[in-house]
Amino acid sequence: MADITRFPFVRHLRGTPTGWIQHLRRGRSAHAGTGLSFWFMPLSAVLSEVPVDDRQVPLVFHARTSDFQDVVVQASVTFRVHDPALAAARFDFSISSLDGRWRSAPLEAMNAMLTEAAQEQALSLIAGMTLTEAVTNGLAAVADRIASGLTADERLVQTGINVADVHVAAIRPEPDVERALQTPTREGIQQEADRATFERRALAVERERAIGENEMQTQIELARRQEQLVAQQGANDRRQAEEAAAAGKIQTEAEAGREQRLGEARAHSIRVRGEAEGAAESARVAAYRDISEGVLLGLALRELAGSLPKIGNLMLTPDLITPVLARLGVAPEAPAKKGS
Repeated sequence: MADITRFPFVRHLRGTPTGWIQHLRRGRSAHAGTGLSFWFMPLSAVLSEVPVDDRQVPLVFHARTSDFQDVVVQASVTFRVHDPALAAARFDFSISSLDGRWRSAPLEAMNAMLTEAAQEQALSLIAGMTLTEAVTNGLAAVADRIASGLTADERLVQTGINVADVHVAAIRPEPDVERALQTPTREGIQQEADRATFERRALAVERERAIGENEMQTQIELARRQEQLVAQQGANDRRQAEEAAAAGKIQTEAEAGREQRLGEARAHSIRVRGEAEGAAESARVAAYRDISEGVLLGLALRELAGSLPKIGNLMLTPDLITPVLARLGVAPEAPAKKGS
């Protein structure tokens, strides 16, 4: 908005870089351009200010698809005035010489014209689309259709308006229909989530089974190693028993050999002693061979007396001693008794 300073009988206007100012005096253009600053007489001056910066018009309107479904289109149109003199001739952009405000609402009229033209283009396109096509693929198509339609619109060309950009934010059906359309996707997502849950559970079961099989294989391996250990211990015990038996056998054979050798030595000793005793006995018998019977009897009595126990009293009668003396060649003179 232009800045107007009031003085007695005269006023000063200072414009902005984005505002095109036109000063008419007596029906003729005295000043025209952006960023102007000039003096003017208020009673003879007609002032107009046209914004030449980018402006955005939000659009929200209803449309109906080919399958008779109501949708809400949310879009925005960015435009600028590329011919402000032509726009000032078609719309009332006059401003007050007191404070620089617009006397009417030219931008509202311009926005209404843009909105009407954009809705006309969008409605004609959406009317030939189904609800699914409009919701899924309609954003870019509607934006292109509005942009091309506004660019070719003669009313906009004749008012000096240039469309810079068209953006369609959303095409949404009624809430009930939107929920119905979301149901298959929601169900698909839920099925995908269930499938992921089932796969996770199956993976967990598979891992548990693998862990169980691993534990079973570990137990089998431990049992097999324990069996090998028992077999090895049995073999070791058997080998130890065999070695002990072999050692015992060797010891027994050694003891038997030693006993045999001792027996043979003992038998040889006995045989040698017997032979010596036999030889001595033979020599003794040979020595006694030439001795008289009485001497032998005396020797025998001596040997017998040495072998008899101690005798306290001995009674010799003539009947006992006479035959002995007779055999010894001694005649008895008279009976006698002898004590010892």
